[in-house]
Amino acid sequence: MSTRLSDYDYNLPEELIGQTPAEPRDHSRLMLVNKKTGDIEHKRFYNIIDSLKEGDVLVRNSTRVIPARLMGRKDTGAILEVFLLKRKDINTWECLIGNAKRLKIGQKVFIGENNELVAELKEIKEDGNRILTFDYEGVFEEILDKLGQMPLPPYISEKLSEKERYQTVYAIKGESVAAPTAGLHFTEDLLEKIREKGVEIADLFLEVGLGTFRPVQTEDVLDHKMHEETYEVPEKSVEIINRAKEEGRRIIAVGTTSIRTLESSVDENGKLVAGKGTTDIFIYPGYKFKIVDALITNFHLPKSTLLMLVSAFSSRELIMDVYEKAVIKKYQFFSFGDAMFIY
Repeated sequence: MSTRLSDYDYNLPEELIGQTPAEPRDHSRLMLVNKKTGDIEHKRFYNIIDSLKEGDVLVRNSTRVIPARLMGRKDTGAILEVFLLKRKDINTWECLIGNAKRLKIGQKVFIGENNELVAELKEIKEDGNRILTFDYEGVFEEILDKLGQMPLPPYISEKLSEKERYQTVYAIKGESVAAPTAGLHFTEDLLEKIREKGVEIADLFLEVGLGTFRPVQTEDVLDHKMHEETYEVPEKSVEIINRAKEEGRRIIAVGTTSIRTLESSVDENGKLVAGKGTTDIFIYPGYKFKIVDALITNFHLPKSTLLMLVSAFSSRELIMDVYEKAVIKKYQFFSFGDAMFIY
């Protein structure tokens, strides 16, 4: 088990960072990785159905992404970017602000041609985040949908053709500021075929925070502090998953956010528990998984906690070898990149 940050680094040519989503969604590439034998196969994502079997349970994070990036201006005309991070109450948000030093306590940011949103700076937190209250007429979510832009990661420079392409087809509710990107590969048609095969689908919710892009900056990864995220595990999903575990059926997590939610919601007897909570669970090699048997995931950033989680699910040596092969085969990486199925 390695806890050295440098052991989770790899060389990625810039042209392999996915800039646009696959069209159709399920035509992205898929690498199948057998974590016991190390065998690798190269497929398309729609071939995932051949790797699933009757009785499997597919667990997905059905959170919605909000268009969290807003462009506004001060009364002086100076342009400011407001990035919504976390809702504190009905009209109050914790935010990041571009050129933050330009905005003082009590000053306002006017957003929209007709000032549909007016944000006032109330507090500056120790970590540099800002607390803003919003004044508006009507429904905040509707105004946000009209004025906001999808919070694409900083490594994506291409414009998004439509907002829904940074949203899973099964998104239900939530206020995530980043997409659970492993789920972006699924289409309604593919999900219907998966159900017809006898695979059960269980929904849970984890509101993905901006910390998901935060790099690890300590050479000993154990010194890294994870960001906290809000989750919910519905009773119906708990019944499906616990019954499957009792019967020896596979639990397949769609994405690292699903894994983090599941592994944060297990009692001392290994049973999944329903409810809401927050988690800052950090999964790295040496971790013993209690619920998850297989994982669908994208290819993650070098030196990231997500790469460590995937390494924990198989082994660091196998994953670093897999990533090297993915670079050679010119797979696309990160949020709009290709996928792998580790089983």
